[in-house]
Amino acid sequence: MKTLGIAAKWLFMLCLPVLLLTTSLGWVANSLGLYKYGSEKYNVSQSLADLGLRLTDAELEKIYATLIGYFNSDEKSINLTVIQDGKATPLFTPEEVIHFRDVKGLIRLDYFLLAGTLAYVLAYAGFCLLWQKDWRHLAWGLVGGGSLTLALILLAFGLGGLVGFGQLFYWFHLSFFTNPYWSAEGYMLKLFPEEFFRDAALFCAGITAGLAVILGGGLGGIWRLLKDK
Repeated sequence: MKTLGIAAKWLFMLCLPVLLLTTSLGWVANSLGLYKYGSEKYNVSQSLADLGLRLTDAELEKIYATLIGYFNSDEKSINLTVIQDGKATPLFTPEEVIHFRDVKGLIRLDYFLLAGTLAYVLAYAGFCLLWQKDWRHLAWGLVGGGSLTLALILLAFGLGGLVGFGQLFYWFHLSFFTNPYWSAEGYMLKLFPEEFFRDAALFCAGITAGLAVILGGGLGGIWRLLKDK
């Protein structure tokens, strides 16, 4: 029974980084404000205009909002058109449509992992508080899980410092996509320049680290108080 309890506690600590990361990723993927920030910072409108596609800020925002809606819908493929030369034409090439379908699959995987780890974290917390009536086990797990989360973030930053974000981004695509359509020629790469994803990664790391500090640091204080009693 003691071994089972130790295993449950370690599983809780391992679930916590996944929960915090998937929560951050879900927020980033659905943040229209972040998309608008990136489009303004990297002058996406001008990049599209250089390719012959002139859009107003409202039209560009609608494109990002439509993509967010697609990622959370049951539609198999994105169907987005723009007006060019007075005619409605598809915004994305067939290869880009396939890539967005793959991205949608990753976002759904993120939601699945979030839901699964959240269910276990809440179940473990409920067991500690309602069944064992002992804050110390829960607080110890939160401190350990929060510390592990911060260590993984530092490891990622260290690796990024060694090889550069561009290389990490390339490895990510090789690991999670089975086709080369993430580099398809068209408007997609102008809508989402690599620098945008670098900023998104920094936002995600910041949110994840902040949540880890709040959970681990705050509950760590409670744990120390209880330990001293």
